[in-house]
Amino acid sequence: MLEIKNLKKSFDGRQILNGVDLTVEDGQILCIVGPSGAGKTTLLRCITGLEAADSGEFLIDGQPFDPKGMEASDAVMGVVFQDFNLFPHLSVLENITLAPQLVLKEAKAAAEQRGLDLLNQLGLEDKGGLYPYQLSGGQKQRIAIARALAMKPKILCYDEPTSALDPQLRDEVATLLLKLKAQGMTQLVVTHDMDFAEKIADKLLKVTALDQKG
Repeated sequence: MLEIKNLKKSFDGRQILNGVDLTVEDGQILCIVGPSGAGKTTLLRCITGLEAADSGEFLIDGQPFDPKGMEASDAVMGVVFQDFNLFPHLSVLENITLAPQLVLKEAKAAAEQRGLDLLNQLGLEDKGGLYPYQLSGGQKQRIAIARALAMKPKILCYDEPTSALDPQLRDEVATLLLKLKAQGMTQLVVTHDMDFAEKIADKLLKVTALDQKG
């Protein structure tokens, strides 16, 4: 279980997050929704350690943790970025296996086998040798998810996973996230798309930058 208590964050004297409380149980999907500029992405960046919170308490299974102080090899959080952030000069399989080899010190053969297993799980078993420019937006999204899963995180976080996708692909992403949920993956999803959120969420947190409790 992930708990966050009284999280605050400001930039240049402007309060972005003003006392966020949230709880998400193992295997749940929590959707963080709200208008543009309300601080959804900032909240996700604080949770994943990409941004330092001004104050707040972070707990996993009741034990305090510091998102900024965690080693990458601890792999509590996996992040799927809005723009995917795939390495254009690496193949799909290389994108997925690079971090496990460098950070988790996995042998190349083991990392590649897990990468192939993930591609098969996500319906992309024939894409391992392609490069990002050869993929559709929906395929890039799934590759980004596979890359995050390769680090064996406890919680998978997404920043606007459907922002660049058409309605059919949004439905495919919803199906994929629900499939991961069925496998026990805890997920945090930042989205402005309420229809998408309502399809997948166990819980909703509405961020207003004034009073966030969820």
